[in-house]
Amino acid sequence: MSPKEVVTQALEGLSEADLEQVADYVAFVRFRQRLRATPPLSVAQTTALYAEAAEDDRALAEEGMTQYYQGLAADDQR
Repeated sequence: MSPKEVVTQALEGLSEADLEQVADYVAFVRFRQRLRATPPLSVAQTTALYAEAAEDDRALAEEGMTQYYQGLAADDQR
């Protein structure tokens, strides 16, 4: 019996909850295959990506700090 036949037969007796777990695992295996097929980024590509995201990262960090300071001020008033 081929591995595909074994798996197909095993699926017949599984509950819906178990089938959801199997589906999650299948999605993971497919993701892993795509990840392995994708060539790694070069240093230049990685540097360009970091530079592209730097301004957004800085803006998000500053926004987060404002909220953090507001939270501290609110705690001090209690």
